[in-house]
Amino acid sequence: MAPHVLSLDQGTTSSRAMLFDHEGKIAAIAQHEFKQHFPKTGWVEHDPIDILSSQLNSGIEVLARARIGPRDVVALGITNQRETTIVWDRETGTPVYNAIVWQDRRTAELCAQLQKDGNEDQIRKKTGLLIDPYFSGTKVAWILDNVEGARARAVRGKLAFGTVDSWLIWNLTSGKRHITDRTNAARTLMYNIVESRWDKELLKLLNVPESMMPEVVWSSEKVGRVSPSLGLGEIEIAGIAGDQQAALFGQLCVNVGDAKNTYGTGCFLLQNIGDQFMLSKEKLITTIACSADRKPQYALEGSVFIGGAVVQWLRDKMQFFDKSPDIAKVAASVQDSGNLVLVPAFTGLGAPHWDPYASGMLIGLGRDTEIGHIARAALESIAFQVMDVKLAMESDTGIKSSMLKADGGAAANDILMQFQADVLGIPVERPAILETTAQGAAYLAGLAVGYWSGIEVIAKTRPAGQVFEPRRDRTRAQKQYARWQDAVGRAKGWNKVTA
Repeated sequence: MAPHVLSLDQGTTSSRAMLFDHEGKIAAIAQHEFKQHFPKTGWVEHDPIDILSSQLNSGIEVLARARIGPRDVVALGITNQRETTIVWDRETGTPVYNAIVWQDRRTAELCAQLQKDGNEDQIRKKTGLLIDPYFSGTKVAWILDNVEGARARAVRGKLAFGTVDSWLIWNLTSGKRHITDRTNAARTLMYNIVESRWDKELLKLLNVPESMMPEVVWSSEKVGRVSPSLGLGEIEIAGIAGDQQAALFGQLCVNVGDAKNTYGTGCFLLQNIGDQFMLSKEKLITTIACSADRKPQYALEGSVFIGGAVVQWLRDKMQFFDKSPDIAKVAASVQDSGNLVLVPAFTGLGAPHWDPYASGMLIGLGRDTEIGHIARAALESIAFQVMDVKLAMESDTGIKSSMLKADGGAAANDILMQFQADVLGIPVERPAILETTAQGAAYLAGLAVGYWSGIEVIAKTRPAGQVFEPRRDRTRAQKQYARWQDAVGRAKGWNKVTA
């Protein structure tokens, strides 16, 4: 049996496992969903045991589906939902509280106080991040302050903190390794990405003991073997990366200026900016990118809140079609969106606008408006938002990418991909395998153990994707984008309560 690389893809609603062969193709997939907990408005939690058991079950199942054993797996890569925070007892391995998920907003008041006290500039210069409940640091502080006895135990060195990758690896190695990689550490508000270390000043600011912090390793590095008692043999753990950085690497965006956009529920556009740290002037995040050669790499990141979710809205709330892929047929029923513009600011606007008071808006309706026009406008809204972020990145870096690489579920839509190329004025490449997050983790692990000798080898064996070349007249595309900008301006601030 030819050897494979196993990738564990631990997501927000499910845990998946995939086996990749030497050509980067998927040999088998297994997936298990787990329960979501919403104890209060704005609170989102997971049971860490559910995360672990669903991931282990997926790993064991994928081997059975491929009819191979652990001895046929040369390495294990892990990619994970970022920022989700877990604190556990070092002696018993028992979590002291549920995992607080990246979506959770319970620490908004603490973040507002940190901003009011003038800490944002210091934090940005060290972490590249904005002060927001999204990131892990304030979540750890909340657990220590709200779980009885937790802070006293943490001060005595009894507790460990980790993002989901740390939690999985701790358990996969039976507590032998308490580690994280640089891409996950970079999302905590506590890791100095300029000096590559846990920052004592930031830890003190958040009142989090340094003893809780995991060791930080490279994304592509042999870090230990799986405990044989778990049913996965003793596979070497050799790749770790947060989901969006894993997707960036999976798309082989390893050169300065390379960019990818993941078209999921939201959109995440990342651009490789090389080995020099820089702060965005356009309200983007600076983060750490994966490195296969153990040299620092950085990326700019822009987040769009509503990407593929606008399709779900048309499906579930408007009931325009039964299944999300059906939007393609509906949108194809008309030649274009007519005079229609849809701004899907259902939860405000993300990068680069950052307007929590923006409202969803549909403008340009007429007697001749059909469902197809609205469906097209919805798809176009995704592309326009990506254009907003792309232009912000170009303004920051002065670099214009020659191609955008696309992945994620919504990237399967040909109309969206073609319109994206038309609006950007550059080719958009959709890979043969859309699962670039899991693929990126597999690449990182395989490179660390020599399964692939280098990125050049991966590039040669990677299945060819489909390239969408710009077709539309640039003047027409620019006019459409100008109308989008006009509509966004009208949608901003709509929900703001005024006296």
